[in-house]
Amino acid sequence: MPSRPSLLFRQFCSFLWVGGIATVLQYIILIILVEIVGIRPGLASGVGYAAGTGVSYFLNYRYTFVSHRRHALAMGKFFFVAAMGLAVNSAIVVVATESLGLNYMLAQVIATGLVLIWNFSANRWWTFRPTP
Repeated sequence: MPSRPSLLFRQFCSFLWVGGIATVLQYIILIILVEIVGIRPGLASGVGYAAGTGVSYFLNYRYTFVSHRRHALAMGKFFFVAAMGLAVNSAIVVVATESLGLNYMLAQVIATGLVLIWNFSANRWWTFRPTP
């Protein structure tokens, strides 16, 4: 059995890999919705975030946390954590673009970094915490 620090490191690296897949999907949707459809960045970011969440759940369940929890329990918790992350993500993008005048991609990169910390921590210690 791996030691706690090496398990934490492995899980974080896997979470980054999985998150990278979900983030690429989010950014593609964000760019399409802003540049082609003309939707405001805060809303477009939220749509992209929601699309990446489903992919993220199944990959994190299977590979990052190697969970054996019932999907009904794990999925409910995961989507609650994701909803909180979505709220923070969207708020950062809206404030950064509309109040601070930042480019929407820069705002999204900042939001992604901050929400990453929340999502990993909450999912590791609450959603997929091993049962004793």
